[in-house]
Amino acid sequence: MLQIRDLHAYYGKSHVLHGVNMDIARGEIVALLGRNGVGRSTTCKAVMGQVALEGSIRFKDQELAGRRSFEIARMGVGYVPENRDIFAGLTTRQNLNLGVKPGQKGGRWTMEDMFELFPNLRNRADVDAAVLSGGEQQMLTMCRTLMGDPEVIMIDEPTEGLSPQMTQRVADLLNEISRRGVSILLVEQKLAIALDIADRVYVMGHGQVVFEGTPDDLRARADVRKEWLEV
Repeated sequence: MLQIRDLHAYYGKSHVLHGVNMDIARGEIVALLGRNGVGRSTTCKAVMGQVALEGSIRFKDQELAGRRSFEIARMGVGYVPENRDIFAGLTTRQNLNLGVKPGQKGGRWTMEDMFELFPNLRNRADVDAAVLSGGEQQMLTMCRTLMGDPEVIMIDEPTEGLSPQMTQRVADLLNEISRRGVSILLVEQKLAIALDIADRVYVMGHGQVVFEGTPDDLRARADVRKEWLEV
């Protein structure tokens, strides 16, 4: 579904990613782990065409490198950044409608699906999205992206700052996304959650992949966790 080969990324003269290789299969949940500043978010931004890059990023055998962000999104790649971008001044319902692609017909997700998954959004469908709680805004951002019916979705730190109850709702949504055949690249700091729901994990350090394997493989590697994950 998504293949990344020898990916290098830059912010001006700052060389952030150094030859990243990664694969995500259809319907697979892949967790991208590592400490802050190692290049996890930059990897997502590179896939979406938001940073200068070298290398190859192929989605369904089509090259993404060199395309603009809106073109990549229309091809079926969704991105939920960590800063919970919502459109203040628009209602929850209007924010969800903005996620639908021009000319889109049908898809895996409807607004009713969003309301069933997160009843709080139904209860606040017609209020300004700016007054939603942080957790509700996170849910809204994820649901708005799903309304565009992506085939792969990158989600950056979805549980940051959320209550345990809301964190579990996010985990349930991720599993439902995967169940419907959508691939997920999950950037996550909470190791327990990532290992619980991921099919495979990559660990990054200094802009490179330093470990790849299953959650059980990582659980068995105390040396990797100590050197690259634990504070």
